[in-house]
Amino acid sequence: MPAPRFERYFGVDYSGAQTADQSLPGLRIYEGTPGSEPVEVLPPPSPRKYFTRREVAEWLVAQLRDGPPTLVGIDHGFSFPLRYFEVHRIEPDWDTFLDDFKKHWPTDLPSVYVQFIRDGLVGEGALRMGSPRWRRATEERCRGKSVFHFDVQGSVAKSTHAGLPWLRYIRQRVDAHFWPFDGWSPAAGRSVIAEVYPSLWKKLYPVENRTPDQQDAYSIVRWFQEHDALGDLAWYFNPDLTGTSPLVAALEGWILGVL
Repeated sequence: MPAPRFERYFGVDYSGAQTADQSLPGLRIYEGTPGSEPVEVLPPPSPRKYFTRREVAEWLVAQLRDGPPTLVGIDHGFSFPLRYFEVHRIEPDWDTFLDDFKKHWPTDLPSVYVQFIRDGLVGEGALRMGSPRWRRATEERCRGKSVFHFDVQGSVAKSTHAGLPWLRYIRQRVDAHFWPFDGWSPAAGRSVIAEVYPSLWKKLYPVENRTPDQQDAYSIVRWFQEHDALGDLAWYFNPDLTGTSPLVAALEGWILGVL
């Protein structure tokens, strides 16, 4: 068997509920190493029982800044459909997109709910809206919901709009490969941060006594471990983009595991 590419794996189940500084049961992190059973990461000591979104970002920065090569999977959209860039005349560049989004949707600010921005109470979200009819190529491929499809069961819209400013925060502080925006083939020895969709994998593993959010984070780590052990992550990092422009896919982002 090939040697594992990564020394650690993190799975983050994400929630867009409440504000960036509120403790949320829907925010769960599991971690594992090659050959170890994934275990849940507990939030920093405090009166709060669960992580806040700010704490998740700060924890990831602390772990990735000087840690060994790590594969991180986060369960929310990392970018928007090409149509969004066209309609709002945004330069086709991911870092430019993150800066522009943060300006209009400051969901990382204290006491700011995603709904506040949708309602026009904070920020300038009205200038950067999208349509639930717009889907990324990766969502078309796996029949996932649009990142603009709010207020429906299984929606990723709120978590995506809540999480994007924190991706920017992490990117500004760690030297990690954000896949596929930094290229489809990450260099060996470098940590990788990727979008994942645990609904693709969570039924592969017995639930045991985990909550649905715990199961999502757990399944990310299990899938990473298994495929790194098989030596086929390079294959998943380079999915078959037949029928899709690689440039468009690299701008919209791709869900790791979708071929």
